[in-house]
Amino acid sequence: MLAFWLSLALGPVSLPLLDTLKAGLRLLGVPLDGAGLQQAELIVGQIRLPRSLLGLAVGAVLALSGVAMQGLFRNPLADPGLVGVSSGAALGAALAIVLGSLWGGIPEALGPYLLSLCAFAGGLGVTALVYRLGRHQGQTSVATMLLAGVALTALAGAAIGLLTYLADDATLRTLTFWNMGSLNGASYARLWPLLVVLVLVACWLPRRAAALNALLLGESEARHLGFEVERLKRELVFCTALGVGAAVAAAGLIGFVGLVVPHLLRLLVGPDHRILLPASALAGASLLLLADLLARLLMTPAELPIGIVTALLGAPFFLYLLVRERR
Repeated sequence: MLAFWLSLALGPVSLPLLDTLKAGLRLLGVPLDGAGLQQAELIVGQIRLPRSLLGLAVGAVLALSGVAMQGLFRNPLADPGLVGVSSGAALGAALAIVLGSLWGGIPEALGPYLLSLCAFAGGLGVTALVYRLGRHQGQTSVATMLLAGVALTALAGAAIGLLTYLADDATLRTLTFWNMGSLNGASYARLWPLLVVLVLVACWLPRRAAALNALLLGESEARHLGFEVERLKRELVFCTALGVGAAVAAAGLIGFVGLVVPHLLRLLVGPDHRILLPASALAGASLLLLADLLARLLMTPAELPIGIVTALLGAPFFLYLLVRERR
């Protein structure tokens, strides 16, 4: 709540915290005296509220997807991108941006929707292919899925490189900034599909917390405890593809949230997924809101891409965790 409040209040034009709170309450329909709050209501309601909600949703869904992947691979260093969903979404968005410019441009009214749809379809498509390659005789090999995800991620990266080479200067700039990730340009139209996905993921994953706990013991042990392991794998892969695909489609590529947050929370609250899942969702949302706040404030009035901020914060901290565990 504090990160959300600060995200609404601070920026190139900072607002008093009390005025921000009053403006937010008035937007929710609470009858308060609105004298002198017109500017605050305009900034909060039209610019910062959709941006803050988008950051909250992206951070939470990336962290939840990270927990799901680390549970599936039984590895606390696993990342949602291991099944290829991030690279597939990036490839879908790159196709929309580059081919749209080659064909005379994307209609302005369809631009955000078409880009998000292509990114979402690309993420789901690559993840479905990874899952299909990992299936053999009715069983799903986690190791084969991992290798297939690495190979398809490299292939998607090569395709994005080719599209980058074919792009003109204006398209290249758009593609580069999208690949760095940003909450700039957030709108309610772009927000609501991600909120729907977040609600679905946040409601479904905690219902599989016991199965994820059993899976930590191994697949055979989980089967002996009565859990349908193959069905659980399918659901985890689909849930991750849905969540990460929607997040990448809404905000571009944002790294390290799905890796660092679940790993850190596992050290703080333990491996029990009944606690780890909601804690990771709250921590992921808070981290992305604070990272976006830094992106807005560090180079005001310019704005850093949020993917750079999360990498600058996440990579050194993750190296510290690795050194700490080795010791």
